[in-house]
Amino acid sequence: MEESVIMKDAPFSAPRIEAVEPEAQRHMMSLLMAQRVAFMQEMPVPAAIREHRVDRLLVLLLKHADEFAEAMRLDYGHRSRMLSMVTDVQGCLPSVTHTRSKLRAWMKPTRVSSGPMGWVGGRAWIQWQPLGVIGIISPWNFPLALAVQPLAQALAAGNRAMIKTSELTPLTSDLLARRVADYFDPTEIAVITGGPQVGAAFSALPFDHLFFTGAPSIGRHVQRAAAANLVPVTLELGGKSPVVIGPDADFARAAKAVAIGKTINVGQVCLSPDYVYVPAGREREFAAAMQAAFAKLFPTLRDNDDYSAIVTPRHHARLLDYLDDARRKGATLIEVNPAGENFAGQPFRKIPPTLLLNVTPEMKVMQEELFGPLLPILGYHDIDEVIAGVNSRPRPLATYYFGAPGSAACRRYLDRTHSGGAVINDAVLHAIVEDLPFGGVGESGMGNYHGRAGFETFSHARGVVKAPRLSPMLLMAPPYKRLEKLIGWMHARELRAAERRLGKAVIRPGAGTIHP
Repeated sequence: MEESVIMKDAPFSAPRIEAVEPEAQRHMMSLLMAQRVAFMQEMPVPAAIREHRVDRLLVLLLKHADEFAEAMRLDYGHRSRMLSMVTDVQGCLPSVTHTRSKLRAWMKPTRVSSGPMGWVGGRAWIQWQPLGVIGIISPWNFPLALAVQPLAQALAAGNRAMIKTSELTPLTSDLLARRVADYFDPTEIAVITGGPQVGAAFSALPFDHLFFTGAPSIGRHVQRAAAANLVPVTLELGGKSPVVIGPDADFARAAKAVAIGKTINVGQVCLSPDYVYVPAGREREFAAAMQAAFAKLFPTLRDNDDYSAIVTPRHHARLLDYLDDARRKGATLIEVNPAGENFAGQPFRKIPPTLLLNVTPEMKVMQEELFGPLLPILGYHDIDEVIAGVNSRPRPLATYYFGAPGSAACRRYLDRTHSGGAVINDAVLHAIVEDLPFGGVGESGMGNYHGRAGFETFSHARGVVKAPRLSPMLLMAPPYKRLEKLIGWMHARELRAAERRLGKAVIRPGAGTIHP
């Protein structure tokens, strides 16, 4: 997924607080303690205060949008200004405003059944309590949006927050730290900047919850560090998100959707389409459709302000190495360069969209999350071959199917594969549906946010019971002999019901499925 405060391919051992300067370590711990004291003094956190904090966050975003877009452009060497506005500023607004509009409703206790107690006046409900101080580790690929979105939901849930930003986008990180200090007291929100050692120490702080967006390799270390303090974690990771072009798909429509999804931040997105399955024998037909789609979006590349650069020289070199490795091992590379531009000696780190045919499993492009404008295209003969291929890899953050939604192939693919989210006939679209929980599964992450799911992630679901006048607990008082008849009657009743259900069901041998 998006890489975090530590580069994905940088060495990273288990976080050690002693690796950080003692003064920096004391500063982070003192901020955490100050936020925790302020949080406890404020409890319970009224809706009006939560709304006020979210509104301040909105004003911060809107008043300083141009500053942030310029900072991101400079951090990347070149990043499309409009891309930054759409993804990191405007892209945040629906999420933040939705959170602002719903937080009062989400705060209300959730009534649940109290069982037989309800007959005699018992009641049960869930009280949504803020957890306290939330740690947020944000990445470099959307350095504003992926700090602000979880922050808004943490504030809506009534929490304080500390944010560790990426050192790979230092200008944006410094700007966010300054602007947050303009709008918030450090006991409400504090932004921490610094390198990998600071990030390691940050992940080892005793937060009430730690939210991490980044690479799976770093997520393991973050979880290990948090475990030392029994800190619960949400890990938003990534992986190789597959695209499946069904036999009945419209190639032109699918290629356009994949091209748009692939060129958002030139593929430096956790949800970016990573590789494509196409009906066997039609790989070059789909490659031609992709070439046409890319060319329409970007008739020029080298000096096109809309086409962004790779974030660092190291990541640029990593992608070129993937291409060299694939070429050496027999892949066919199709560089989409409509204007025939020369990228040698360019002032920025731009790589043209590149399609790869005849790829094999041992190539790096099929082993690593690409995080760039490279797109392998594979052929398949039937949907079960696709399912086996997808299931042979770690579970991805997303998958995209193109074809008739009601077809047997589509249903079978969605039923027999796992992914954090899925979209039919588009790519990345599910990330902007605020009422859908967003998150990974397996190696692509754990936990969810967006909408109510985010509010609940940053809340404690406290179960509360109001006892009836005649409490069922009286039945637990000895002598227990008087319970024997009641328990015997209950067991006999449930046994008869279960046996009746089993008698009406037929189990197909070997299938593990019960059919009525």
